[in-house]
Amino acid sequence: MLLDTASLYFRAYFGVPDSVRAPDGTPVNAVRGLLDFIGRLVHDHRPDDLVACWDNDWRPQWRVDLIPTYKAHRVAEETPAGQTDEEEIPDTLSPQVPIIEDVLAVLGIARVGVTPYEADDIIGTLTARAKGPVDIVTGDRDLYQLVDDARQVRVLYPLKGVGTLQMTDEAWLREKYGVDGAGYVDLALLRGDPSDGLPGVPGIGEKTAAKLLDAYGDLDGIMAAVDDPKAKLTPSQRKRLDESRAYVAVAPKVVRVAGDVPLPDFDATLPREPHDPAALEALAEQWGLGGALQRLLTVLQH
Repeated sequence: MLLDTASLYFRAYFGVPDSVRAPDGTPVNAVRGLLDFIGRLVHDHRPDDLVACWDNDWRPQWRVDLIPTYKAHRVAEETPAGQTDEEEIPDTLSPQVPIIEDVLAVLGIARVGVTPYEADDIIGTLTARAKGPVDIVTGDRDLYQLVDDARQVRVLYPLKGVGTLQMTDEAWLREKYGVDGAGYVDLALLRGDPSDGLPGVPGIGEKTAAKLLDAYGDLDGIMAAVDDPKAKLTPSQRKRLDESRAYVAVAPKVVRVAGDVPLPDFDATLPREPHDPAALEALAEQWGLGGALQRLLTVLQH
């Protein structure tokens, strides 16, 4: 089981009231919510291995170099010094992230991040290496591209907390988007995604993208059709695709998650007991995590 950790702690942050605080008044709603999410996921799905995948670099420069608008709207407003590359995080969330790191470490839950890559790239690499079934837990549709029935890779997309999950397999993708996992990258880059700053091809929405992919197989097939006067593209489709060649040439590298990130050594085995019980007890007391931690430990021990 691979967790898109930031996606989950954002959901926890917005789903648990910020009146949930540590003894010193620090909000810990994201910390406690994430611990409860992990407990529920382990209880319901019983993974052998669990990795909390981490955004060491949420907006890698190599992606921005290819598409400058990539996640640009998420960058905080420029300071006079021009130091801008900080993600807009609600201020009561950012202080909780180091607490999450500490708690995962003393629990013994693997947390893996590599610079300059996003958590999606860690997930892509671990999925590519996996010998058995993989469940990816994320609220990010970009990871639908990894769905692969033959390899038993599916995305568990939270609909309400993590108790109600959309089990995303190839049948679901075909029903919803008209593509399989491998085709989702082409669909996403043609359609564009405002939440990631991907412009897409003007005038090509989701349904048109799906029809073009059905007719021409993949992005290369569509672009070959632009050059084929016999291809049954409408004049406006042909014109817009032709004008978008520069974008179409670089977008696959931006949208496709990396599958070859050099990962550090780590133990993904789901821990039965905390790695450092004394440190865990100290953190539980300092941050008022008792109930959430106890619930998770109970699940891990059974």
